[in-house]
Amino acid sequence: MIELREGRHGSVGGLDIVRVLPTKGRRTVGPWCFVDLMLPPDATDPDPMEVGPHPHIGLSTVTWIMEGEAIHSDSLGTIQPIRPGQLNLMTAGHGIAHAELATSRTILGVQMWLAQPEDTRHGGRAFQHVPELPVFEQPGCTGSVLVGQFAGVTSPASVDSATVGVDLDLRKGATQFVADPGFEYCVVPVTGPVLVSGHRVDPGWVALVPEGTSDISIEAGNVGSRCMLLGGSPLGERIQMWWNFVARTRDELTEAFRDWERGNDDRFPGVPSTIPRIDAPRPPWLAPG
Repeated sequence: MIELREGRHGSVGGLDIVRVLPTKGRRTVGPWCFVDLMLPPDATDPDPMEVGPHPHIGLSTVTWIMEGEAIHSDSLGTIQPIRPGQLNLMTAGHGIAHAELATSRTILGVQMWLAQPEDTRHGGRAFQHVPELPVFEQPGCTGSVLVGQFAGVTSPASVDSATVGVDLDLRKGATQFVADPGFEYCVVPVTGPVLVSGHRVDPGWVALVPEGTSDISIEAGNVGSRCMLLGGSPLGERIQMWWNFVARTRDELTEAFRDWERGNDDRFPGVPSTIPRIDAPRPPWLAPG
C-alpha cells in the first residue's frame, strides 16, 4: 500500500529546502536515509548558497543539480564544480568533511544520503565525480540513472548497497516502470505534481512504495514533471542519525561530535575552502559543558 508523507521546510546555508526523508515513522527507503529538495529562493536577488566545512560519518552524499552550479570541496583535497547532468558522490566511511558553495544565484536539485552498511561504514573516505550519466527513453519519459541499474542501463557510480536512484523527466500522461519486488521505493516530485499508482503527490511530499511491488505507474499532468525515483533492498539495520552523522549507537554519534569539536584532523582532515567552518550543535543527550 502506497503511503504519502509531507516534507518539512527549512534552510541550509541560505538555501531553501524541503526535507522529505527521514519522515514520520520511516527512516530509510532501501539505504536512502536523507533527501532534501534544494529549491530556488523566493527573493529576486538571493545570496548564493554557502555551506561551510562540516563532517560526516557512515554515509555517502549523492548530489544532483537540475539547475545552477556549485563547487564541492572536501578532506581529500577535492575541488570539483558540479553542473546539471553531473553526479557528485562522496563516501564518508569513518570520517570526512566537506563544503559546498554555489556559483549561481539559484539552485534546483536534490541532496541525498545513502546509509553505509556495516562492512563499509568504518572504512576509508572517497569521492566520485561522474560527468555524464546513462540516459534511457521510454514512452512519456526520459530518465537519468544516477546510481544502480534501471530500465536496462547502469550507472558507472560505485555504491555500497543494492540501490537505485533515477531522475525522471516525465511528459504528460502515465508511464509504467518495471520495479524490483525485492526493493522498496519512494517517489519524490521536484517540479510539478504526479500521480503514483493513482495517488496524487505534490512537490514537497514523498510517496512510499512498499517492497513486493513489481511495477510503478507515474503520471504527470499537462506541463509534465521532474521527479526522483529512489529505492533499494531494505537496509536490515536500524540506524541512528543526528546532525550530519549516520551511526548505529548514540556512543558513536557522541564520539564523532567530540572529534569534530576538538578538531581531530586524523578523522576529519581540513577542507580547501574559505567558508567558515560549521560548529556542531551539542547533542541533546549530553549534559551542558
